[in-house]
Amino acid sequence: MNCKEMNITTRLWLHRHHLLPCPFDSGHYRRRPFPSLLQLLLSKKENTSLRSKITTKSVPRAFSTSASAAMVKAIRVHELGGPEVLKWEDVEIGEPNEGEICVKNQAIGLNFIDVYFRKGVYKAATMPFTPGMEAVGVVTTVGPGITGRKVGDVVAYAGTPMGSYSEEQILPADKVVPVPPSIDPVVGASIMLKGMTAHFLVRRCFKVEPGHIVLVHAAAGGVGSLLCQWANALGATVIGTVSTDDKAVQAKEDGCHHVIIYKEEDFVARVNEITSGNGVHVVYDSVGKDTFQGSLACLRGRGFMVSFGQSSGVPDPVPLSSLAAKSLFLTRPSLMQYTTTRDELLEAAGEVFANVASAVLRVRVNHKYPLSQAAQAHADLEARKTSGSVVLIPDSIIGSTS
Repeated sequence: MNCKEMNITTRLWLHRHHLLPCPFDSGHYRRRPFPSLLQLLLSKKENTSLRSKITTKSVPRAFSTSASAAMVKAIRVHELGGPEVLKWEDVEIGEPNEGEICVKNQAIGLNFIDVYFRKGVYKAATMPFTPGMEAVGVVTTVGPGITGRKVGDVVAYAGTPMGSYSEEQILPADKVVPVPPSIDPVVGASIMLKGMTAHFLVRRCFKVEPGHIVLVHAAAGGVGSLLCQWANALGATVIGTVSTDDKAVQAKEDGCHHVIIYKEEDFVARVNEITSGNGVHVVYDSVGKDTFQGSLACLRGRGFMVSFGQSSGVPDPVPLSSLAAKSLFLTRPSLMQYTTTRDELLEAAGEVFANVASAVLRVRVNHKYPLSQAAQAHADLEARKTSGSVVLIPDSIIGSTS
């Protein structure tokens, strides 16, 4: 299905909110120019009074200890460790300051980066902290000086600030994007961080084109599933590695031309066989320690090693001289470095939403847990018992719909 076949209501909504770089035009991507945040705000007649009020805030005030603050439930981490350190607690949330909004979360995305912060692989800014970097919710309060957002809006965010494992949270207004009415909140919460990660991996970090051969590790995972679909749609030959027969079936459905069950065969030898000894153009490796050296061995001359995760542990140090034999490129990218501006954020989210709406991307929400059971969700994710996306639903939302 191409962009022209997309539901007309969805297309008009996406264009109106500057979220539609048409995913396909005669089989090729093209970008729609995006106005800056200032242009978006100041172009509206009712926003002329904002010219002297725009401020930038890097760290939002997420929780408050004041007596008048509202009480909500959240997952808190008081010490680093296993899933058991995720505690279900009452917290107080304050009122949004200038440039901020309060959002009542409807669905929260679970990502491996949450595990890294829980373990201390990545260091949280404060202790204790509330994990989580992806959610969709409804705006309940708008802080001073905000236009363009209103109570009742459905919005999504991914990345910073951390703290989405909460029934409600306060966010900088310029960090959220509007969610198209065609996107269910559960789908939105599962696609924002993973979808924008897949976007920068195949569109910017290494630009996948027809004729490329790509290797995707954890091909049945949340990001892996989207990578396989997107790379296939761009005309690449996709090789995916998985751990089980069931995940191999899913990877095939998601566009893998060749699936390797790494527990049963050596993926390096199999890739060498598939490519007739030539190797692949790019490896997307989110596994880390267990696959890193093998991934390098799978690359052809001037190939790209994209290490964007480390679910099996941090890879051993790599001497630069080891890249010289094949003149390899090595990068360790992060989504936050590819969405540093408002324009970049809108472009990434817009292309993801457009590809979901046009069925270029099929979102697999294979697991849903109550937010209070985040510890069990983390345990299952680390044990590789999950596939596709995992979403946490606030207990208050479950209670209101049961």
